Amino acid sequence: MNQRIVGIVQARMGSSRLPGKVLRPLAGRSVLGRVIRAAQDSGVLADLVVATSTDPGDDAVVAECDRLGVAWHRGPVDDVLTRFVGALDAHPADAVMRFTADCPLLDPEIVTLVAGVYRAVPGLDYASTSIARTLPRGLDVEIIRAGTLRTVQRLATGHHRVHVTSYAYAHPELFRVLGVTLTPDRSPLRLTLDTERDWQLVHAVVEHFGDVSVPLAKLADWLDARPALRALNADERQKRLEES
Repeated sequence: MNQRIVGIVQARMGSSRLPGKVLRPLAGRSVLGRVIRAAQDSGVLADLVVATSTDPGDDAVVAECDRLGVAWHRGPVDDVLTRFVGALDAHPADAVMRFTADCPLLDPEIVTLVAGVYRAVPGLDYASTSIARTLPRGLDVEIIRAGTLRTVQRLATGHHRVHVTSYAYAHPELFRVLGVTLTPDRSPLRLTLDTERDWQLVHAVVEHFGDVSVPLAKLADWLDARPALRALNADERQKRLEES
């Protein structure tokens, strides 16, 4: 029998480089709304919940979840791991797929693929496309067994509590971890939303394709023909800690 998978999307209004980015509009839908739709369109999730913080600034995230008819859970601002376990407690499952709300170009097909790989490997604790990165930043997908997430909650300290799953893949001697790679290597592309230049690229993509989730191959081909657009954010550095 297929394992029950819950999707948890971490989302906050606080962002030092692009405040309020998760609720910016793209073709009539918020950035958060696009992430939620892509995750749901994968067809692999039994449930989905947005994990936001108790900070009053995140009342706006809760209001957007209510507008979209999506469940939400609130927890500590900086201890994102505790937020996730709280969301899992409220929405029990066998495994958790982690999403961040700054990935409006998330591809449902990749979500489906990673869930299929996870389900096909018995006894797997964690699988991710970012262990050996071949995907653009902003399209990564990861899944962690619910029991493993609870073990990590007991063991993790410091930055591991912000990154949620990093303790698991940093300790392969304790957990059974699998990296999922897709060819060709498109890792030089940057499709996440962390800066104003990221926003310019994402906005251009959505302006062209409209309010749909675009398969990576189609999007990459389109960007390959537009080097000036690709170059917009090519030299942006990713922050070490997630803002969501």
